[in-house]
Amino acid sequence: MSDSKAVGDGPRSRDSRTDKRTSLPTFYRQVVAELRKVVYPTQEQLVTYFFVVMVFVVFMMALISALDLGLGKLALAVFAGGDA
Repeated sequence: MSDSKAVGDGPRSRDSRTDKRTSLPTFYRQVVAELRKVVYPTQEQLVTYFFVVMVFVVFMMALISALDLGLGKLALAVFAGGDA
């Protein structure tokens, strides 16, 4: 009964690749290799993205401000009995 394969041998039964840790120099080389694959945007793309984000943020600020003002006036009208 002690030679049963159903239970396994504990932590040593796992794949040997998962037990090894990468050395620090190997990790650094892999990080540098991955960073070389990154495609950085050009200055023209950065300017375009900046303006797209700024227009979106200004639009959202205006929309939320208008909703806040409108709902605030509505709440005042409802709770003040229409005397606002």
